[in-house]
Amino acid sequence: MQKVFIVGCGAYMDTGYGCPGEWRCLKAAALGEGKFSEPVQVIAFVRCECPGRPLIPNIGMAARLSEIKPDAIYLSKCLVEAKPGCPYASAEDLAKMIEGKTGVPVILGTHEYK
Repeated sequence: MQKVFIVGCGAYMDTGYGCPGEWRCLKAAALGEGKFSEPVQVIAFVRCECPGRPLIPNIGMAARLSEIKPDAIYLSKCLVEAKPGCPYASAEDLAKMIEGKTGVPVILGTHEYK
């Protein structure tokens, strides 16, 4: 079973714009729906907090504390499709930074639920 981290947009989740938090991402991961081709084991859920500077260190800390390197890192639907988008970095830029620092593939999005 693939082991993954999920990164969610903390600001988006906190404002209540339709995403109550990580439950939709976790459901899709458990059922192998949306961007997940099969059920996966979520090892960590990391919130990106504005302006995003601590994101890479927090991903590293999650890997160290869990003692498991993820097979993939998923950027949540709320992070990828937020309207308005992040004023600090696009999801594509975040994915490139995460991949560059961790060497782990990053997938944009998690689910297709409304």
